[in-house]
Amino acid sequence: MKFTSLKNIGSIDIPKFQEDLIAWYQQEKRDLPWRRSPDPYKVWVSEIMLQQTRVDTVIPYFNRFMEKFPTIEALADAEEEQVLKAWEGLGYYSRARNLQAAVREVKENYGGRVPDTKDEISSLKGVGPYTSGAILSIAYGVPEPAVDGNVMRVMARILSIWEDIAKSSSRKIFEEAVRQMIAKEDPSSFNQALMELGALICTPASPSCLLCPVREHCRAFHEGVEQELPVKTRKKNSKHVHLGAAVLMTEDGKVLIQKRPETGLLANLWEFPNVELSGTGNPKEEVNRFIQKHYGLSAKLKSESATKIQHVFSHLTWDIDVFWGTVHEASFTNEKRQFVPVSQVETFAFSVSHQKIWKTIRNQQDISSESPSE
Repeated sequence: MKFTSLKNIGSIDIPKFQEDLIAWYQQEKRDLPWRRSPDPYKVWVSEIMLQQTRVDTVIPYFNRFMEKFPTIEALADAEEEQVLKAWEGLGYYSRARNLQAAVREVKENYGGRVPDTKDEISSLKGVGPYTSGAILSIAYGVPEPAVDGNVMRVMARILSIWEDIAKSSSRKIFEEAVRQMIAKEDPSSFNQALMELGALICTPASPSCLLCPVREHCRAFHEGVEQELPVKTRKKNSKHVHLGAAVLMTEDGKVLIQKRPETGLLANLWEFPNVELSGTGNPKEEVNRFIQKHYGLSAKLKSESATKIQHVFSHLTWDIDVFWGTVHEASFTNEKRQFVPVSQVETFAFSVSHQKIWKTIRNQQDISSESPSE
């Protein structure tokens, strides 16, 4: 496959580029827990966790996840609620659900062994071109490209590629670039080195060119355009939604929680009752009416919101007015609505925004496990 954007690849001394890049990686690579073993399951879990999440954030989650689900069988056999709780705080929860669904398929169809061919591994739920390339190259030594944002940025600069990396059509160009330059005798180190270079040296802003091990091979550096590459169009402004939420407690110290729908944003996670506000009425009155209408409960909310929480998604921002109050316990036929003791609230998997709500209210109201604060 030929791309005009790769016209500069012929001027690269590919064997020397491979040698310089891999030598730097072997000397400077970070000691990360998923790098200590080429176990394809561990590589898989780490790559899913690292999607849109910083390495420093992922490390403790990865370690805890491996302790709880050390094998494919352990994760396949776990309750989804357990998996979501272990993932709690990482965000993008569809990653966890897709991972478990794919692991179950591996257990059922491949005898618990992660497939080692591109067609088979790419057929698993949630496994796209990057993840399949990462697993195949790192765990199995298959010379497949693993192209993420870091790699596209590095290759755009090395080869002076002016294609917009925000466009999905550009990925094929960068995959072909890596395919032509990958070290076939050590694709694992090569791919990880490109990722590491993008994370540590060839960063989005102010790349550390003077420290770069492949500076001599870099067209952007020699042309003085490293700050202009890669080309990336800006995302559209995210939508802002104003919500009102209520933390409601009974006299005997139980809190009302609800489960989100099985599909869509934050599917199957728990939260406190909340409603999108109109922006024209009184937030407290709107929340009260919502609780009365949808729960059949008469809540006593404090006059002012207890706190305000903002949570930013990639495409959406929630601004939440949080109210605190009391309510009489009721029985629900819907299992997705429960009154649970304060001591048990944190055993449920909540989204980050509602974890913040609970932490703030507990500290602010000095809530004990016995009874609500007066």
